[in-house]
Amino acid sequence: AGGGPLLPDSVLYEIFLYLDHVDVLSVGLVCRQWHAVARDEFLWKELFYRYYRISREVPRHPAAVSWYDEFQRLYDTIPCVEVQALKEHNDQVLHLSFSHSGCLFASCSKDCTVKIWSNELEISLQHSSNMRPYNWSYTQFSQFNSDDSLLLVSGVFVGPHNSSSGEIAVISMENFTLLSRVRNKPYDVFGCWLNETNLISGNLHRIGRITSCSVLWLNNAFQGIESENVNVVKRLFKIQNLNASTIRTVMVADCSRYDSPDLLLDYEEQLAASSTCPVFDLGSDSEEEEAKPKQTPEPAVQELPDDGGVTAEDGLQQFFDDIMEGRVRPAMTETELETKVAELFVRNRTKLPELNLLSTDSNSKTKYLIFTTGCLTYSPHQIGIKRILPHQMTTAGPVLGEERRSDEFFDSLDHVIDIHGHIIGMGLSPDHRYLYVNSRAWPRDCVISDPMQPPPIAEEIDLHVFDLKTMKEVKRALRAHRAYTPNEECFFIFLDVSRDFVASGAEDRHGYIWDRHYNICLAKLQHDNVVNSVAFSPVEQELLLTASDDTTIKVWRSPRALRVQQARKPRPRKLLFSWLMNQKS
Repeated sequence: AGGGPLLPDSVLYEIFLYLDHVDVLSVGLVCRQWHAVARDEFLWKELFYRYYRISREVPRHPAAVSWYDEFQRLYDTIPCVEVQALKEHNDQVLHLSFSHSGCLFASCSKDCTVKIWSNELEISLQHSSNMRPYNWSYTQFSQFNSDDSLLLVSGVFVGPHNSSSGEIAVISMENFTLLSRVRNKPYDVFGCWLNETNLISGNLHRIGRITSCSVLWLNNAFQGIESENVNVVKRLFKIQNLNASTIRTVMVADCSRYDSPDLLLDYEEQLAASSTCPVFDLGSDSEEEEAKPKQTPEPAVQELPDDGGVTAEDGLQQFFDDIMEGRVRPAMTETELETKVAELFVRNRTKLPELNLLSTDSNSKTKYLIFTTGCLTYSPHQIGIKRILPHQMTTAGPVLGEERRSDEFFDSLDHVIDIHGHIIGMGLSPDHRYLYVNSRAWPRDCVISDPMQPPPIAEEIDLHVFDLKTMKEVKRALRAHRAYTPNEECFFIFLDVSRDFVASGAEDRHGYIWDRHYNICLAKLQHDNVVNSVAFSPVEQELLLTASDDTTIKVWRSPRALRVQQARKPRPRKLLFSWLMNQKS
């Protein structure tokens, strides 16, 4: 309180009204004496819990000096003030991504361009690449590599007979030249960087009407290598898909950073680490919501009933014999029959999963490949996790990947997280410890009888949080944002996570910001249409970008950052001519 609080009297007045025993006159008096009030820790603690409706079991942020400091942080550091609107796109803006240095960011749009922006006091357009000459319909996603020298751009490619697939382009940040292009199917695999020079793409092979195989490829960003001894592509994994599901939305998490997270969300783990690491509990509003987190499924793949040691070949033959002799009851539909045959076929033709993910050495260079998938219907309702070992992170070696036995036709997943709803967005925390997932829930206890007719989905969007070290859901889901499109028209809404905040778009014409510590919604950011994507600056979380169907990119800064920015602007100097005229007079 030495320098005086930064909260305006109007904000203090609103806060104090939450105390039952304080009347309006007293509030006015307190506002005039706010220097003294700022020293009353018990008062501010009471105000904080009541104003934000937080459970009293949630402790104060350990990095905060006082409860007043927390009021000041949650008021003064939220990027909720619109400072600029960028209108260079002429169609829906679908995605935003920052460079790791925070100096640049990229935007993708239905106008089929990817634009590179310079992040200075006034954001300006630096470059625009039109992808229509390459038969692209639109650009949908971008990502800078780890040293910001290359930009991955993903888009929808229009092929022969107007068939739609995906394609990934790699652009050099040195001179904005196109270095390579890689086919990507389905297009909502998006693609991602594995390391500085290698990226992951997908391909899809149909096996039956509702059965397919997804192949994930590792590609060298520099495809023009003139050597027959150097591979530019290598197969990573080959995974069977059942019931019309496919692998989509791939991303990579670095496991080596899990034991030094920016923020711990599990309360018990915080207590254990409190002597060495500033930690904080993710609170909730009621005792019911403080219940134990849901356990994620332990098996990595769908388990089949125990047939008493019968091999897959014998089981498949027995199954066909039962059909021919009428012993299968009740009668199976065509889709059920295809799924059953596919499960029996793949049973002994799948490479076993890797060792327990929870035993990963924190110093290891191992990474996780994370993607959406499913087992019941075509809408993505599960998160698949596959460990990538160090020797797999290069295109060197056989094009079809490491040697495998003839009966290891498919790769199994190392872990599966079931969401019980349609997944419409995913994002990693900066330390890669936590995975945030946007989903729209299915009705409780719903039964899916036809994989081509998934259950109806809720309008409310749930934002789940999963700890990738324990593979468990952390506390309760965040909620405030909404979406309205039905299952068959559902589209991706990108979210982003900073050290202290998580933000997401929504179909209700707003972007949203939550506090990761207290699990509370802090701000709604207005647009004129659907908000598709949000992005925090990786070096300045008080700067946030939002992209919308209204064709604009809005720039939001915190009140504190805005004051600092305005203080940096040079003040206009009086002209020498004006000084001379004054001297004459």
